[in-house]
This record gives sequence, structure tokens and C-alpha cells, in this order.
Amino acid sequence: MQASDDPIEAVSQRLASFVTDQSATWASEGAEAAGFVRAGADALTGGKRLRARFCLAGWQAVAETRSTDDSPAVPGDDVIAAAAALEIFHAAALVHDDLIDNSDTRRGRPAAHRALEAAHRAAGWAGDAAAFGRSGAILLGDLLVAWSDDLLEAGLRTAEHAAAAREVYALMRREVTVGQFLDIAEEAAYVTSPDDTHAERALRVASLKSARYSVQHPLLLGAALAGADAAQTRALSAFGHPLGLAFQLRDDVLGVFGDSAVTGKPSGDDLREGKRTVLVAYTRESLDAGARAAFDALLGDPSLDDAQITALQQTIRDSGALDRVEELISRSAAEADDALRGADLGTEATQGLLRLSRDATARAA
Repeated sequence: MQASDDPIEAVSQRLASFVTDQSATWASEGAEAAGFVRAGADALTGGKRLRARFCLAGWQAVAETRSTDDSPAVPGDDVIAAAAALEIFHAAALVHDDLIDNSDTRRGRPAAHRALEAAHRAAGWAGDAAAFGRSGAILLGDLLVAWSDDLLEAGLRTAEHAAAAREVYALMRREVTVGQFLDIAEEAAYVTSPDDTHAERALRVASLKSARYSVQHPLLLGAALAGADAAQTRALSAFGHPLGLAFQLRDDVLGVFGDSAVTGKPSGDDLREGKRTVLVAYTRESLDAGARAAFDALLGDPSLDDAQITALQQTIRDSGALDRVEELISRSAAEADDALRGADLGTEATQGLLRLSRDATARAA
């Protein structure tokens, strides 16, 4: 496969090459194994390549300051492989997330557990198709995590700063796992915690589950591979965390108010799933006891119809929660942008980071 001058295209090519190799490796193990690998390939289809973009941007921000001439810095295979590994890890997280949330769709297509369930039925196999789909998705997510490690390590074999990169990647994996657990725990634990702590608890989940792994750690992974010093690492971290938080808050808004034709998921899906987001916490804070009880009675009901979704959306708007979240998004994005002022980072890369900041927060999907 010919290398591309576009780093994001190079990431896509690296992913395609990796999946082709995996398909060839398992082709002799029967149709079932081949189908499982195809499911892994399907999980990598689509998406904005956001984590890869931040990884490349973090690398460029540092690499530009190391350049001794005016020629543009070109990422090596270690950086491309790390960016691709992030995309595989993200796919693994989505497979498990959809299973936990019992989501039917992802990016306008059946979620992995639903696709595996449908394959079971189409093959005429014995047993419970839904149970097979759930079990298969657990294993598929595990396979994708293993793939992400394999690809990362392949890129780090000769990398000068491999140890620093491994440290960032390992921390990201641990934090996402703990954050995912806190997310599901909050849907049960909220009844025992004071109402005025719910927003803080939701922000903790957003930080661990999404903000750090979506933006902050990809930036730091790329920067580590470029040999970032302590000051550069601090600047990128101070940029990445508030921006990652703003990104997740935008995701929360889209999970309630997003256009299904754009997001690829049903409108109001987070309400059916009972997500205890900052948006929900702010809403509940403004309601009296009776209205709060009525809101809680509907939140998390998977059978909510369109009229009930509309009513909940209106309650959220009327409570002022949507405006509060939008203000928090703006403040967080501004905090991120301010962190870049005066930082010892490449000028062109800094402008690219500011563009990524706008893209991550002002989006419809």
C-alpha cells in the first residue's frame, strides 16, 4: 500500500493494512473466526478520527519546535501507528459502551451486539440469538483492545520515546475503564447521593470516561513520541482536559437533542438509557420535589415514545439546564484556548489545535 502525504489518510491506510493482515491470519480457522474478524473491521468503519487527529496534532506541536529548518515535520510510522491504535481502542470502547447501554445503533448502522445477533439468526444457529450477540460483543471489544496494543507495539519497536508513549497509553486505558464503571454506577448510585452533588459526580465521569481519553491523552501520546519536555506536556495537558470536557458536554447535548439523521443514533437516546449527565443533573437541581420525581420516573425508560421524549426535552430547556451546559462548554473551550498562549509549541500546530477545538465543540454529530 502506497504511503499517503495526508497523515489522517495514512492512519486509515495503516488501519486497513492491519485489518487485512488479521483477516489473512485467521482465514484458515474457519468461517466463524473469519466472521468475527470482519465484525472487528466493521467496528472500525466511519467516525471522525478525532483521537488520531489529536495524537498527530500533539506530535506536530512538539516536533515543530525541534525542527532545524523550514521543511514541514513529517510523522513517522511510530506516530501513525499510535494514532491508528487509538482509533482501534476507541472502537473497542464503543462496542462495550453500546452493549452496556443496550443501544441498537452506532453511526447509523446496527451496534456490534445487534449485528452479531442478526448474524446468529441468519445462520440458523441454535440458542438465544440475543445472548449470543451480547457475548460476542464482549469478546469483540476485547479483541479490539488486543489489536490496539498490537498496533501500538508494532509502531514503538524502534521509537526513541517508546517508554513515555507506553506510559501515556496505559494510563488512558486504566482511566477509561474506571470511568466507564463510574458511568454505569452513577445510574444506580444517584439515589443515595445528595441532589446537589450530582453535577460534580457527572463531571467526574465525563473527565475519566471521555475528556482525558478523547483529547488529553491522544495529545500527550503524540507529544511523548516527539520528545516533549515537561513544560510542553503541561501546556498540552492544560489545553486537552478542558477541551475534552467541552467535547463530552457537547456529546451529552447531542445525546438528548441531536438530529438522528446526523448523529446516527435515535433522538433522545440518552434519555431512554437514563444517562446521568451534567445536563440531567442541572435539570433536576431546578425542579421541585414533585417535578423531579416525575422526571426521574421517565428517565431511563427504554419504551419512551416521541411525545415523552419531546416533553423531557422541553423540561430540560425550561429548567435552564441546556443554557447552563452551553455556557460551561464555552468556558471550558476558552480555558483550553488560553492554555496555548505563550506555550513553547509550534505556531502552525497551535493554529491547528485551535481549529480542532472549534470542531470538537461546535458540531452536530
